[in-house]
Amino acid sequence: MGTKATPRRAPRRPESSLAERWTTVDGINLFYRESPVPPDAPAMMHLHGFGLSGRYLLPTAERLADEFHTLVPDLPGFGRSGKAGDALDVPDLAHAAARFLDDRGIEKATLVGNSMGCPVILEFAHHYPERIDRAVLVSPAGGLYNQPLRRAVGQLTRDGSREPPRMMKVAVPDYFRFGVPSTFKMFRSLTQYPTLERLLQLRIPTLVVIGDRDPLMPGASRVQEVAAATDNHVLLVKIEGAAHAINFSHSGELAHLIRLFMADKPIVDDPGSPGHARLYEIHRGTHLPPADDRGIGR
Repeated sequence: MGTKATPRRAPRRPESSLAERWTTVDGINLFYRESPVPPDAPAMMHLHGFGLSGRYLLPTAERLADEFHTLVPDLPGFGRSGKAGDALDVPDLAHAAARFLDDRGIEKATLVGNSMGCPVILEFAHHYPERIDRAVLVSPAGGLYNQPLRRAVGQLTRDGSREPPRMMKVAVPDYFRFGVPSTFKMFRSLTQYPTLERLLQLRIPTLVVIGDRDPLMPGASRVQEVAAATDNHVLLVKIEGAAHAINFSHSGELAHLIRLFMADKPIVDDPGSPGHARLYEIHRGTHLPPADDRGIGR
């Protein structure tokens, strides 16, 4: 009798229409997704949040991939990427992001971050101001509002009930992979990070996007107060109905908003998405192109 053939394992289905690739940065295997490079397209890198990978950023990143050289890495210690000898903190992740761009031969990029990705962007801009074109800070997290840990856990729990159910299928495996020891060290680094100080140092056009159902963010009035203190280079936009993971839950609205910001156009709702979440600006710095009447709600 012949031996029974071993069934072949079906190849893993790609998670994204972006190409899935590996590289090595500082001796660590780094997983990332990358779009084909349109001619003369500016580079845009998307940076994920606490404990997560770049998977949940893909809905927004894919919508922008035809217009920008789009990169979505899993930072060292997160997602499918390898871990460093010690868990990384916010400055370490910013330096790792810069070295990843070096590896890809990219001198300058617009950085789009969600949650923890926003402090990483601010630290990147602090050390490499000549390498960042614009900053897009979506649901920026960290600082006193998310302390102590039990309060942050409660905020995350409330947020989980406000996100699309399919977000949990993405987030839960990432959190388990990240692990408890890394969680405590990264949380300490994130909540001690001088977010406001770094934001005030920025001198580039900056878009801040918040959701009105995000329990990890202070109220819009406090966010607006901070934005108004940043030497008038910040555009602050609120998306009604959105919680924390806007890049996943409201990718159409966010991608539309990013396109307008990158083109210095007034903020208006997407005419192709009638009846969906409304977005409108609540602060525009005087150093940014002015909005007309169409830019305030609809």
